[in-house]
Amino acid sequence: MADLADKRKFYIDGAWVAPATPNDLEVIDPTTEEPVAVISVGAQADTDRAVAAAKAAFPGWSATPPAERLKYVEKILEIYKRRNDDIAAAMTTEMGAPTDMSKEDQAGSGSFHIETFIDSFRDFEFIRPLGDHAPTSMVAWEPIGVVGLITPWNWPMNQVTLKVIPAILAGNTVVLKPSEIAPLSSMVFAEVIDEAGLPKGVFNLVNGDGAGVGTQLSTHPDVEMISFTGSTRAGIAITKAAADTVKKVALELGGKGANLVFADADDKAVVRGIRHVFYNSGQSCNAPTRMLVERGAYEKAVETAKKVAEETTVGSAHDGGKHIGPVVSKQQWDKIQDLIQKGIDEGARLVAGGTGLPEGVNRGYYVRPTVFADVTNDMTIARQEIFGPVVALIPFESEEEAVRIANDTIYGLTNYVQTQDGARRNRLARQLRSGMVEMNGVSRGRGSAFGGVKASGRAREGGVWGLEEFMDSKQISGWDKDA
Repeated sequence: MADLADKRKFYIDGAWVAPATPNDLEVIDPTTEEPVAVISVGAQADTDRAVAAAKAAFPGWSATPPAERLKYVEKILEIYKRRNDDIAAAMTTEMGAPTDMSKEDQAGSGSFHIETFIDSFRDFEFIRPLGDHAPTSMVAWEPIGVVGLITPWNWPMNQVTLKVIPAILAGNTVVLKPSEIAPLSSMVFAEVIDEAGLPKGVFNLVNGDGAGVGTQLSTHPDVEMISFTGSTRAGIAITKAAADTVKKVALELGGKGANLVFADADDKAVVRGIRHVFYNSGQSCNAPTRMLVERGAYEKAVETAKKVAEETTVGSAHDGGKHIGPVVSKQQWDKIQDLIQKGIDEGARLVAGGTGLPEGVNRGYYVRPTVFADVTNDMTIARQEIFGPVVALIPFESEEEAVRIANDTIYGLTNYVQTQDGARRNRLARQLRSGMVEMNGVSRGRGSAFGGVKASGRAREGGVWGLEEFMDSKQISGWDKDA
């Protein structure tokens, strides 16, 4: 183990500390299948120590003027941008995002969110009038307390910044448990926090797994909120674990987004949709993995999807370029292979890709970009979140049928619409059951919230909504406006 990066320490109460009990876990580079670092899996004593530090820091931090908290976050942003490539390199190594994509999008998403929170926070009113009808009634927004943050491996910095930054801006203190599969970028983030000089105990990091540190945070009596991003299965377990201590629980979970492509869609609609699924090797909860195509445009869409899949190159995450890298782990690779096989077994038409490693590859957790046609919505590949570069094409006859198929899922994160008919777009935007609807390739505006409904969880992350998620509202009457 001498040649592995030693990342066993945790960041607690403003210092890097050794774990209470050594419990080594190797971090595997999915490109090479080789271990690159060793972390320690935290125990109850480590979680308790971190929560105690956060609890002790809360009175002072929550009383810090908002303008001062903002200055700390502005400093964090400055250092984060300087360390962008270090953070990106960590993500390339730990979860397989190709070098260019990691620098620009994986690490870049972090600075984007920090900047957006800074903008939203500047204008945030912590105490505001209820309305003209009640001149002495006020609404105050106040921090919740110690917040446990549990983040995933697929978009590490995207999720860390969407949780840590609004939580501390709101006046909370936090304990972060990043994914044990991809913890290295979060440890660089902790170095950023440390250099920014945040008061001791405001930010703490303990590595560990969901069954251990995740459950310990979820059940801890001194943790008042859990914010979790990950699988729906784990989100249900966390909700149950948190119930006994009546915590606030914010969940951002899985998705099985429908992309409704009508015959009048623009020429790039299918290409755009397929590339979105393959992006990040399919490891995005908002990927439009069910492409619903109007019958008149269906066979052409199948041919286009096949072409895009065959043109999508797969290669080492450590190389520059526009290719896609491996998926994060052997466990994920096996799951994806099983689901691709399930699609074949259940009678979907395999148009491109399939099981096994891409041609010319003998190591690394690479998945062949895969397209299925003639999928019906009751097939496993249309029901389950695959979390790999696999797309299912489903034909539809009418707008009503498209809506019915799109909404026939336990999930409700993002749906997509492609049509030149503005009235149809507006109708569908309201009829589709999801927290977000993106139409004709137009991204949601800066400061809009990310989040879903149903089994996708109901968290709202980003912008003003993301700040309010980490606060409680207090209703006050008899306020003296002249005092």
